[in-house]
Amino acid sequence: MQVLRYTGRKTLDVVEVLRSVWSMVIYSITTLVFRFNLGRRAYMSVLLKQIYFTAFETLPIMTLLSIVVGLIIVTQAVNILPRLGDEMLIGEIVVWVVVRELGPLFAAVMVIARSGTAVASELGTMKISRVITSLEVMGIEPKHYLVMPRVMGLAVSLPVLTFYFDVLSILSGYLLAGFGKRITFSVYLSSIVEATGFMDIWASLLKSVFFGLIIGGVCTYRGLMVRSSITEVPQQTTKAVIESLGMVFVANGLITFVFYS
Repeated sequence: MQVLRYTGRKTLDVVEVLRSVWSMVIYSITTLVFRFNLGRRAYMSVLLKQIYFTAFETLPIMTLLSIVVGLIIVTQAVNILPRLGDEMLIGEIVVWVVVRELGPLFAAVMVIARSGTAVASELGTMKISRVITSLEVMGIEPKHYLVMPRVMGLAVSLPVLTFYFDVLSILSGYLLAGFGKRITFSVYLSSIVEATGFMDIWASLLKSVFFGLIIGGVCTYRGLMVRSSITEVPQQTTKAVIESLGMVFVANGLITFVFYS
């Protein structure tokens, strides 16, 4: 009985988290579409700052990560393909690994580690310091001012980071690992262009936007879950990271299954 009670309680907790997260996401989308003109300048400022912090300030570490990933993948591919006798397969391998899977996933993990934790801890600190209460007293809807720009900022930033990761991984992979091998750059590039279909681009874009909404919804929800103690901030931030990673990987599996099964 104890096992059943524990399982039931955990299941209800998961359902409540999912419900709350998607309410944040739906609220952010509807607010952006229907109510963005209310205080547009203030909300636009927060949105642009979130995009700048999430996308552009993450580019240096994403550059290093994409170069390393591209080097590893192309090194393995150029060593295996001569044995198979088909050099054009390198394009399919790169597209399968980088464009379809690693690009959106690595960008999401980096955003969770950097921006997701910042969003959760920032909102939690605002809750403790009663900044959110002050906004309510001034007649400002906290979710409108604090949640929507952060959720939509993450949703906009992730496709940018994913595209940057994909392009740099593909180019740097050849320059560092494939240059001077039997595969010429023209063959390498043409194989990638031939292997990349509309479905690959669409699936990668959909994953990126969806991951951004998930991360934004989870991290804003967990930040606002902080009640009265400063010790709750790291606790809720940790939960935000774990839940974001779990939802992102589950969503990645579902989207991949729908598009490629």
